Amino acid sequence: MNAITTIKCPQCRKEITLAGNPYRPFCSQRCKMIDLGTWADEGYRIPGEKAPESGDEEPGDE
Repeated sequence: MNAITTIKCPQCRKEITLAGNPYRPFCSQRCKMIDLGTWADEGYRIPGEKAPESGDEEPGDE
């Protein structure tokens, strides 16, 4: 069984080695922090209907 030893950084697409890389799956701390910032800014979303805000009434609640 062959293990994957190189991948592309999900942020910058640079090819990197997994073994010994403390930032994997990213190539560097910079790319890791860019990705974290995108999560913090809610930049990653799953398509679909917007979830109700807390405190919003559900249809039929009166």
